[in-house]
Amino acid sequence: MARQQGRNLGFRTLDRPHPDTLPQERGRPSGAFLARSTVVLLLLLIAFGLNLGAAERPDTMNWRTNENLVTADIQNTTLAKLLEDISLTTGWRIYLEPGTTRNVSARFRDLAPGEALRRLLGNLNFALVPSTNPAPLLYVFRTSRANATQLVSPVQPKQTETTSNAIPNELIVRLKPGAKIDDIARLLGAKVVGRIDSLNAYRLQFEDEDAATAARDKLSSNPEVASVENNYDIARPEAPMQVMSTSALPPQLQLKPPPDSGKVIVGLIDTALQPLGNNLDQFLLKAISIAGEAGLDPNSPSHGTSMAEVILRSLESATKGETSVQILPVDVYGSRSSTTSFDVAAGMVAAVNGGARVLNLSLGTEGNTALLRDLVAELNQRGIALFAAKGNTPVTTPYYPAAYGGVMAVTSVDRGQVAPWANRADIPTIGAPAGSVIFFRSQPYYSIGTSVSTAFASGMAAGYMDANGQSASAAQTYLRNRLALPGGN
Repeated sequence: MARQQGRNLGFRTLDRPHPDTLPQERGRPSGAFLARSTVVLLLLLIAFGLNLGAAERPDTMNWRTNENLVTADIQNTTLAKLLEDISLTTGWRIYLEPGTTRNVSARFRDLAPGEALRRLLGNLNFALVPSTNPAPLLYVFRTSRANATQLVSPVQPKQTETTSNAIPNELIVRLKPGAKIDDIARLLGAKVVGRIDSLNAYRLQFEDEDAATAARDKLSSNPEVASVENNYDIARPEAPMQVMSTSALPPQLQLKPPPDSGKVIVGLIDTALQPLGNNLDQFLLKAISIAGEAGLDPNSPSHGTSMAEVILRSLESATKGETSVQILPVDVYGSRSSTTSFDVAAGMVAAVNGGARVLNLSLGTEGNTALLRDLVAELNQRGIALFAAKGNTPVTTPYYPAAYGGVMAVTSVDRGQVAPWANRADIPTIGAPAGSVIFFRSQPYYSIGTSVSTAFASGMAAGYMDANGQSASAAQTYLRNRLALPGGN
């Protein structure tokens, strides 16, 4: 979902009564009448709560999503109006506890989003849930997050109702053995922008949607083509928010030699990672990039960095602080705002070729591709354990790859119940903690969502395999029992 960046929002203010609307006497007004008129005007101004200087300065808010900075000068607006405009600018879906009201007045410059929300919302509680989907969620409530059920304003309804995020000018093509993609692409006027030669799978990019549609018909009738399908966008997951303080500590882990059954490697298919610090970088193997240079912000942790630390925190719990498990980071986003189903498949193949026995997929899309489905089936046969986020929107629409058979879909459990914002698709699911503190450059951050739950489950599975010399299949059985949802799926 495209977001508007740096948009100025104007809040309407009450109009001042115009002097021409006051009663006038014939001829030149007397001094007494002028005095009475002045009194009436002042009374009207007081009654409407106006300030002459304030009326000349309309309320404004500038939410610069490209810089993660907010500037506001708001004298008096309603909570509903404020949240509607935040939703419109940021792309967040916002849920409010019914009956919650507030008159908002705030003035500040260049604050981080978390601090800006604290200033704007005052004594109200809020939770910003990073999403594996295009629209992160903001909950605003007085009592509990579970009671924030009223959708304030769907962000660009036309997009939120769309069930497909297919890339219009791209196709995924799989060839039969011996066929050459470069020859086929040349005849179609397409560029080959992605290759998974071991699967005979290729990502073709065309000049526009019409060219892709015309090429699909030709490819479908080509005897050298095994299949042709859409490629889907997968939005970049949200990074965590900084917190003021916490009693939690960074993971305390010691790296030990692997057992006779071999080293367990977790393939982390995500954004690029930064150094973890706290003696944790020894648990990271050399990263693989599917999408080029990442260009990460050095001042805040990436989503991949956060998931790596959640995996290590889970390992600490599962192995009592000593493990031989290591993480193989696979960047499928680079510097882009989204990745694709094809690149995720390429990342999974690269991770397994790099020795991964557990794959963590804290991402998802509504786009269902045969390429990913068939790859999951092949990896299952090779004894690879796959964990994927079920999604952070309370709908019954399945998200992939979590919804594929052979993938352990992971949802978030909050206070013993499935989190109210989690996906409700009817697929086999396990549940894990919804949030985790992570540390970056000695500063605490907090991440929440099914991404975190998935990383926790992946770490727990890898820790079980490492500590007990067990297979991925045995670890999955263990987690199905240990992390079973209350009342079933």
